[in-house]
Amino acid sequence: MRPLYMLLYFSLNYSLSLFYRRSRIVNKPKKRYNSTIYISNHPNSFMDPLVIGQGNHAIVYFMTRSDVFKWWLKPVLWASHMLPIFRQHDGEDTKTANSDTFRQVNESLAKGRNILIFGEGFTDDVPIRSLKPVKKGGVRMGFHALVATNWEKRISIAALGVNYTDRNTIGSDYLIANSEPICLNDYKDAYLQQPSKTINELTKLIEQRMQEAITYVKNKAWAPFHENVMQITRKGMNHPNFEKHLTLEERWNYSRELAMWLNEQEPDENAALVALKKDLEGYFGLLKRMKLEDRFVLAKKRPELIDRSKELLILLFLWPLAIVGMIHGLVPYLVVKKFTEKSFRRKVFWGSVKMMLGKLFGTIYNIPLILLLNYYVFPSNWFGLAYFFVIPVLCWIAMIYVRAFKEFRLKGAMKTADVSKFVTKRDEIEQKIRELIPVA
Repeated sequence: MRPLYMLLYFSLNYSLSLFYRRSRIVNKPKKRYNSTIYISNHPNSFMDPLVIGQGNHAIVYFMTRSDVFKWWLKPVLWASHMLPIFRQHDGEDTKTANSDTFRQVNESLAKGRNILIFGEGFTDDVPIRSLKPVKKGGVRMGFHALVATNWEKRISIAALGVNYTDRNTIGSDYLIANSEPICLNDYKDAYLQQPSKTINELTKLIEQRMQEAITYVKNKAWAPFHENVMQITRKGMNHPNFEKHLTLEERWNYSRELAMWLNEQEPDENAALVALKKDLEGYFGLLKRMKLEDRFVLAKKRPELIDRSKELLILLFLWPLAIVGMIHGLVPYLVVKKFTEKSFRRKVFWGSVKMMLGKLFGTIYNIPLILLLNYYVFPSNWFGLAYFFVIPVLCWIAMIYVRAFKEFRLKGAMKTADVSKFVTKRDEIEQKIRELIPVA
């Protein structure tokens, strides 16, 4: 493990635990080094390698798009276990350009290391719980490595699914699911006789296993319907609308089961489902225009959803820590937010870039403050070091405080709002969901 990768591996645990409320790894790899090519979906751009690299136990070398490898970044990317992959639409002679990368992949797998490649190739701007066709490069890479080692090394491939409740929202959750690995050595005879056919068949198998590891809605036009149903039932992977007593894995399983049921239907030919889809779109569209949320409509029957006691406790008791957190975090937050949103037009990059730049700029900004505090108030190096690691928690508390203040005001306004028409419509939709969708 290279030094920078090691530093990121341990420090990201701290950062990700503050960014995401809950995380879960299903079928976590038992070994850190096991000569496996992990082929993953790619729902969240830069954040995907961060959560996989930190949370999935196995130490990996990342296949990364070549245009990121600027001359001044190469040492940093090398130290972070990143390898460039050249794609045809980049205008490169990929066979020649990738030859050195494939040599490094072969050497890494031969030494027991792991490779992570994103089988979809790119991330959608608009989040969708589905999967694009998986590319053949990961499987082909594994067989090339076996040929290079004369089939003497056991090399495997495994599907990996990354699932977010909301990919860019602080306080959301993520779950990573691993399939059982497939040993490529078992396919030696098939590959030697028909290499292209074997690669195609294994790629399809990996794609199927990846679909099983995520929420896979086959008909993408019906993905919003799936999301809307989860909001009404409050059982799935929707971030703001879920029952608190459900575990993250239970919500993931529900989300997948709902998608699998939908995939078995012919929804466009089912008049009742089409009508329900229009009802859901109309209901949530009107809520959005009125700047309302579904939980506030449901709160007319469940007052605990707009209970403000939690927010009141936060406002009463955390304000001293929140003020200190704002001193340390407000300027870095504003600078990083403005820079990121101006530099990256695609919002899919915002969450990961803000988190990493926040770590960097926050450190640069706060070191002088710590030195001044250490010199004039607490002349202790140990205090300064300990305080440095407490600063992210203080910034997190400040964020929680601001969020609690907004929530306190919003819930107060909702207590007097007239949403009776929405309540009636919601009850009708919920009844239709129960009647039409057995797994809901």
